[in-house]
Amino acid sequence: MVNLTRIYTRTGDRGNTRLSDNSVARKTDLRVQAYGAVDEANSVIGVALASGELPEPVAEVLRVVQNELFDVGADLSTPLVSDPEWEPLRILQSSIDRLERWCDEFGDPLPNLRSFILPTATTVGAAQLHVARTAVRRAERIAWEAAEEHGLDEAGTKEDPGGISSTAIMYLNRLSDLLFILTRSASTEAGTKPEAETLWVPGGQRSEL
Repeated sequence: MVNLTRIYTRTGDRGNTRLSDNSVARKTDLRVQAYGAVDEANSVIGVALASGELPEPVAEVLRVVQNELFDVGADLSTPLVSDPEWEPLRILQSSIDRLERWCDEFGDPLPNLRSFILPTATTVGAAQLHVARTAVRRAERIAWEAAEEHGLDEAGTKEDPGGISSTAIMYLNRLSDLLFILTRSASTEAGTKPEAETLWVPGGQRSEL
């Protein structure tokens, strides 16, 4: 359990921070950027939940996701090591499988899309899930950049740490899909109000004001 006794430490005033394995990294390091983007996405989900406008089944899923996003951040901030002294916190395939089950559970009752939908919704809470979706997509892109720089699924040693876990990045990919589906579910009340979704009308097909 984490024990936080003081929030400010002054240790990062020179642009450095520490990863979860206690190694020093610049705050501009793409691994730091990746788990920072995950934290930002988690905060957007918190705003959606705070609205009090989401259906309880959706809110229940999001509360689980918020906890798992902390796990994703810990995973991204811990370089892979072949024989770690302590087993680090990692995202497991079972968490990804659960995201996919939720995608099916909430997505199957929804009407088929005839076009892309505009990032709006019937409530502020649901609209915030669009913001969360785009934030997760950005976190995924940064995580891939970090993997390109530090390696993907490459285990190192304590002296020469390895790269990024592909499972953590995969989790972000599936989560963005789920957030899109949850936005639709929250907006349309599981498909009973398809007119609640505003479809994209391509240029040339819409009348201009």
